[in-house]
Amino acid sequence: MEEPTYDPRLIFCRALSRPLATTTLAYQYKLVNCPGKSIVGLLVEYPAGGATPPHRHGGASVSAYVIRGSVLNKMNNDPMKVITQGESWYEAPGCHHRISANASEVEPAAFFVNFVLDTETLEREGPAVLVQYDEEYKDIIARKMSELST
Repeated sequence: MEEPTYDPRLIFCRALSRPLATTTLAYQYKLVNCPGKSIVGLLVEYPAGGATPPHRHGGASVSAYVIRGSVLNKMNNDPMKVITQGESWYEAPGCHHRISANASEVEPAAFFVNFVLDTETLEREGPAVLVQYDEEYKDIIARKMSELST
């Protein structure tokens, strides 16, 4: 399978743009046995053809488990992988998540993701720290999210 590419200029081109994922906060707790750390759980759902632009996770350790469909996953300069239902992956702090997308253009996909990060960072920066888009996508994603909410 060929690796998809992202072109920030195409985010608003309806014919070429990939739909964004929806996320649902499942939980957020301080880890009492790991002072100074918190855990956050999110359900991430991709529509058919959905994708998330390149991003990082604010210093968090991240693990994810695919609960429906298959997703494309490329971290740092590693080869892209197809992660299928029942499989998981791990992202070390600082990892650059270059490709995160639904592998299907016709079926939805979903995964559950756990973030373990500094409580102080989460409290100071809020949930936005969990997904930090690459610089060239920040303004575009903010505009697209604003457009979707109106």
